[in-house]
Amino acid sequence: MTEPIRVLLADDHVLLRDSFRMLVEATDGFTIIAEAGTGTEAVELAREHRPDVVLMDVRMPEMDGIEATRHICRSAETADVRVIILTTFDLDEYVYAAIRAGASGFLIKDTTAVDLLAAIRVVAAGDALLAPTVTRRLVSAFARQPDQRLVGSRELGGVTDREREVLMLVARGLSNAEIADRLQLGVGTVKTHVGRLLSKLRVRDRAQLVVVTYESGLIAPPGRAN
Repeated sequence: MTEPIRVLLADDHVLLRDSFRMLVEATDGFTIIAEAGTGTEAVELAREHRPDVVLMDVRMPEMDGIEATRHICRSAETADVRVIILTTFDLDEYVYAAIRAGASGFLIKDTTAVDLLAAIRVVAAGDALLAPTVTRRLVSAFARQPDQRLVGSRELGGVTDREREVLMLVARGLSNAEIADRLQLGVGTVKTHVGRLLSKLRVRDRAQLVVVTYESGLIAPPGRAN
């Protein structure tokens, strides 16, 4: 049998945690392994339980969700833990900060149950939950804050011409299937290219590939010239 996806809930509102718990645990293939009411607890519980996915609120006591995400994603102990940021505040600054901190997804709390469960599955599988709309917002935020850099801003040395083509399309928010159609490649071949890019550029997922693409200057954000 396939092991259930292990989820850590981090939200300071008990009623919201209760709602998320009931939803997740009522669905086959998922289990809640711990709950945190503060950012500090989220970091501690992530280290203790090593969940597959953390559903992380932004505004929490002691340590906010962005900082907690940064601690989790940059620690060797929890390097494999994926984080989905959940917030009631649909603000660009949160999108950009969450991705830079290492989050693999970003959802508004009024998302549907179906979309929330789908997001957990996507992120647990090692992909990023980064829709084209979020990509555009991430790029826009980067354009407004050109001096901010992902830790260890990377050059693109060692990346092949084909990989650069794939990288540029990832940065524009295209899915693997859309990239395959655009470049007339198999979807499996595109996945291989994306995997190699993740390894060469030393990033967690395609969400951070987008940031690296713009930081490297391969594509100029809106309003800025190459």
